[in-house]
Amino acid sequence: MKTLALILAGGRGTRLDILSEHRAKPSVPFAGKFRLIDFALSNCVNSGIYDIGVLTQYLPLSLNDHIGIGKPWDLDRRIGGVTILQPYTGRKGGWYQGTAHAVYQNVNFIKKHNPKYVVVLSGDHVYKMNYDEMISSHIAKGADLTIATQRVAWEDAHQFGILEVDNNMQIIDFKEKPENPPSNLASMGIYIFTADVLIDKLESFCNQENSDFGHHIIPEMIENNNVFAYEYKGYWKDVGTLKSFWETNLSLTDPVPELNLYDKNWRIHTRTEQEPPAKFGSKGRAIESLISNGSIINGVVENSVISPGVVIEEGAVVRDSVIFNNTTIKKDSIVCKCIVDKGVVIEENCHVGFGNDYTSNLEKSELLTNGLTVIAKRAHIPANTQIGRNCRILSYVDQNDFEDKIVLSGKTVRHKVQDEVYTKLTVAK
Repeated sequence: MKTLALILAGGRGTRLDILSEHRAKPSVPFAGKFRLIDFALSNCVNSGIYDIGVLTQYLPLSLNDHIGIGKPWDLDRRIGGVTILQPYTGRKGGWYQGTAHAVYQNVNFIKKHNPKYVVVLSGDHVYKMNYDEMISSHIAKGADLTIATQRVAWEDAHQFGILEVDNNMQIIDFKEKPENPPSNLASMGIYIFTADVLIDKLESFCNQENSDFGHHIIPEMIENNNVFAYEYKGYWKDVGTLKSFWETNLSLTDPVPELNLYDKNWRIHTRTEQEPPAKFGSKGRAIESLISNGSIINGVVENSVISPGVVIEEGAVVRDSVIFNNTTIKKDSIVCKCIVDKGVVIEENCHVGFGNDYTSNLEKSELLTNGLTVIAKRAHIPANTQIGRNCRILSYVDQNDFEDKIVLSGKTVRHKVQDEVYTKLTVAK
């Protein structure tokens, strides 16, 4: 029973805003030492699937570097292993225009592997799942397509593809992000196709551009094929927003988190940073936090996730925050309820995430409303700066980009070159 996995990893992840400004969403760091795509890759190899194609498109460089030849996941194999599938020019080539269109562009890759079943996965969800159990259900029901599902909160159901099923879990209706959801049974974006059926559907319905599984393939198959739901009751999170990304990271600091990263029977593999052990100075301490290798903690860390190579100097306090790789937080600075991207420098005596003003971000009010402040890659915050809540500090800003020492809640700070481009785009609209 040969199974091929295809991981859709070309998405930008616009709701992650400036975190995906320089990388594809599946490449965003998570839980200190991991990347989001590590979960799909690890689930595959833990499920015994070693033939994997990763479909990339948007800013793929960091993702390609991370995956490499797949050695951390035991995918550096002479037969099978992992293949990076990028858009190409030529006959039937071009940019991927939707999830189904991306798979259609690689239909020859599927035919070359000649699998019995094809597992199609999202590369940016956080979960541990044995796909073999889902494949067994697919076979037992004689399904052409099986969709992994999970019950979600009713107030969140409009954000998902929603399914209706009969008593045998056969899907009778599917609606993509409906305004008034008829149920709260949501698609997890995990599909198992019988390979010959998938190829037939792709070649029949994906000749046009902008073909998507949710809008084009699944509704047609519900009407004409055997399509079943597989209800998964384990841990699963779509960290598609800044709020959910921050909350999911911090949930790992709980005494007994729902997602167990320490399970030796189901390891999450990654390309490990070549860093020395974490080091604590005489006044350094961490409470209910994840501290990654290569970090030097001379200050105080509370309820936070610290990635490799982070330096927190004496007198500095990091609370309720997620700090990415190689960031430096200098003496006597306070960072509260923030996501701080890679290579950021916060100089001495700063306070990031201060005050009780929860004004939504003026440019991205739909993304930042809960007091979370985000600092993008390689920003440099000058000494004695105060930054409020729901703020966005864009990449590569430096001391010349701050008009004064106080950035009020809801504000966005750009590098001057970025600001000129943004102004021109705004005027053009």
